[in-house]
Amino acid sequence: MGLFQRIGKALEPLMLAMGVVSPLATIPQLYKLFFSHSQHAAGLSLATWTLYTFIAFLWTLYGVYHKNPTIWIGNCLSFLMDATMSAGIYLKVGLVM
Repeated sequence: MGLFQRIGKALEPLMLAMGVVSPLATIPQLYKLFFSHSQHAAGLSLATWTLYTFIAFLWTLYGVYHKNPTIWIGNCLSFLMDATMSAGIYLKVGLVM
């Protein structure tokens, strides 16, 4: 096994952890959107969050297809967070893009 393959193999657990932690970075945005600063929802881009949702969905499918939890777990969580942001923006502001 070459150096590159050994490094990639060693990074698997770290990348799985990052796949779980990274979507959690959306929690403060969700809190602001739904609880503390709902009046600023118009300043958020529904188009951007919807695109993030779609991309995370595609990556989730790709990870499931390749049976790679490092890809699908984090992207599934991202999909859920991004979809919640998109839904919240839509509920607070409407279909303004």
